[in-house]
Amino acid sequence: MDSGLVAVGLPAALAIIMFGLGLALTVDDFRRVGSAPRPVVVALLAQLVLLPLLCFGLVLALELEAILAVGMMLLAASPGGTTANLFSHLFRGDVALNITLTAVNSVIAVVSLPLVVNFAVGWFDPAGADDIGLQPAKTAQVFAIVLVPVAIGMLVRRSSPTFAERADRPVRIASAVVLALVIVGALVGERENLGDYLADIGIATTLFCAASLAIGYTLPRLLGVPERQALSSAFEVGIHNSTLAIAVALSVLDNDTLAVPAAVYGVLMFPLALLAGWLLSRGRPRGPGHASGHRLPAL
Repeated sequence: MDSGLVAVGLPAALAIIMFGLGLALTVDDFRRVGSAPRPVVVALLAQLVLLPLLCFGLVLALELEAILAVGMMLLAASPGGTTANLFSHLFRGDVALNITLTAVNSVIAVVSLPLVVNFAVGWFDPAGADDIGLQPAKTAQVFAIVLVPVAIGMLVRRSSPTFAERADRPVRIASAVVLALVIVGALVGERENLGDYLADIGIATTLFCAASLAIGYTLPRLLGVPERQALSSAFEVGIHNSTLAIAVALSVLDNDTLAVPAAVYGVLMFPLALLAGWLLSRGRPRGPGHASGHRLPAL
């Protein structure tokens, strides 16, 4: 991987994406957990507990190489990506719920992501394991790259709502561009081994994404969550922040191979999410994209 991309481009890309998320957040998005807890709690249960367990079983069943198995677990532990908001808006889900879930899970991920990654490193024991684990200093880096840009974005929106509204579209476009560049860069960095990795990771990431989307919809419906909110949960649980996973792999853990699962997933999740949205929304009456009035945040 080109050192310039890692040192400058990747942190900048993630900062833009997380800043865009912050521009879309208010304190009310966190308060909503208390006023309507069931959809939030059910989705977080799926995302924080079921998905790491699902991914762990999947990588064991597929007998992935140890370093790729840890990369898959890193992906599973990453919070929902703000791209889920776009899909929820497109298929008439509850976008306000997506925003709340992304906000809450991004905070929790500061703790849950190092726990899952360190467990995976200890279990699979890849080569160079001592350099891969998220020790306290590296955990502090995760905190900085996840929460600091979000907090700045929230402060900007609080102090200047008009500017936040004007910046929304440019930041959204910039987020989409840098996300694509990060994914391409991560794949190019491992181009010599990419064919071999895709044979394993292509199947693993496809199965993981499809199962995540299914669990994200089915579990809330089984527990009495309305269909529209279950659809939002499907996208939030099924679409991870692959940019964050790549940033942790490259900038924090300094390992190109760890980033491959997230990079491949970042490409495959779009057609899979579109297919899931089409299947889940068939036959539903047409209506407004979301009733909350909350604007669509950056990708």
